[in-house]
Amino acid sequence: MKASRAVASFDSATGMLRALARFHAGRDVPALGRAPAALDGPASALLGAANRLPTAVQDRAYAASGWASAIPPRTAGQVRADALADWVTGHYPRRRYPVIFIGSANGALVHLAAALDAAWLPQTLLVPVRRHGVAPDDPRGDLAAVRDAGRALLDANPDLVLHHMHDPNQDRLMIAEMTYFRLKWSRLPAAYRRFVRDHLAPGGRIVAVDCGLRWPTTAIGERYLFQFGALGDATPEEYHQGSPRVADLLSRYGSAARRWDPPAPDGESPEAEWGFRPELLDDLSAFAGQHGIGLDVLRFPAPQALSPAVADLYRAWYERRNVPADRLLVESFLLLDPWQALRTGSVPYWAVFGTESCRAGLADYLDSTAPYDEIRVLLFNHGTESIGLAGAEDWRRTAARARKVGVLTGVDAAAYPRDFASLLRTHRELRKIRTRYPMPQPLGVEGAADALTSRKDVDWRPAM
Repeated sequence: MKASRAVASFDSATGMLRALARFHAGRDVPALGRAPAALDGPASALLGAANRLPTAVQDRAYAASGWASAIPPRTAGQVRADALADWVTGHYPRRRYPVIFIGSANGALVHLAAALDAAWLPQTLLVPVRRHGVAPDDPRGDLAAVRDAGRALLDANPDLVLHHMHDPNQDRLMIAEMTYFRLKWSRLPAAYRRFVRDHLAPGGRIVAVDCGLRWPTTAIGERYLFQFGALGDATPEEYHQGSPRVADLLSRYGSAARRWDPPAPDGESPEAEWGFRPELLDDLSAFAGQHGIGLDVLRFPAPQALSPAVADLYRAWYERRNVPADRLLVESFLLLDPWQALRTGSVPYWAVFGTESCRAGLADYLDSTAPYDEIRVLLFNHGTESIGLAGAEDWRRTAARARKVGVLTGVDAAAYPRDFASLLRTHRELRKIRTRYPMPQPLGVEGAADALTSRKDVDWRPAM
């Protein structure tokens, strides 16, 4: 099976890989990098018309798009890890990079890599698998429906660990007709080894990206873990034990249940989407030692913990170049664009999702730094009024902390979180922001490592 068919186009790792690779090719990211900029207008008009459809129709269309992007379960055993790795490395221009990051997906890391002229290779990819007749609120049914497909995939790929994830809170529309197989490499794949040998600059280094986020899981078999729930504003306890917020969500979506009944967890594991499996670091250490390559580790406890450090790094970088450092671009999940951030002289701050805790993290950052004259907020629309989702007006109030311009960019606040046209409209609005200065020369690695480590919760140092 072609890797381009198997890997989800809507996932964090795919979107971030695409954004960074396009940056290195001197391009921005229209339509999440999936279509030319010329289609922004017509496509956003079409999706804008879809905003006026009844909610139930929108939900069915969103679920159908997920089903169309997933692979049939009978083909799961045809997925090959080597082909996935080849597909990843094939995104990048064939030249030398002073740093190659390998590991956890992270939006702030994309901006860090852009600043350092670095590449990034993900540890985790999402392969969605079709299945029918399972309600989003039936995690046991989801596991039973695709367990054999998971085993077939693992039998064919001994270097992969399957984190089978089911989240009826934030992903309930997508998982109506499919399931999430998140695949993590436990060893450095051959294509990654070739990429480092062929494209790491002389004297360059590998940096393992270790997000320490963990989540309760159930062991289904060797290298097969089931994760119920995921990072967001619902806690692991709420997913497994219920709460008034869970009961309210289920009531709003017409479920007869008032809590979920997932398989009981029997341990904790690296979180399926964001967490880093440490076995890969062991293999990286052996590979780096064999080839005389420097190996560092960049560690942070949760995805958004890296965002303030990277924002500070950019702001100091602009100030050293005598570029105004008074524009903040707040990005969300896949809505990120390193080319536009640098073109507009914007300080990037990546929020994982549109939840209240992510908004609170942004507010904490704004409390800790000098005021910004301009704050533009991008909001990713995931189609679900999930637990802890902050409203568009809440985000607008946070943007209003700017001294001059504080706005939601490319977002129809009345349609959020179902404004799917924003996936295209946002790019068009970013392109309207005036350019300040030419693209800068890359940052030095040593200074960046020191600057990041000076920030709480972030540590960048040589591997032991």
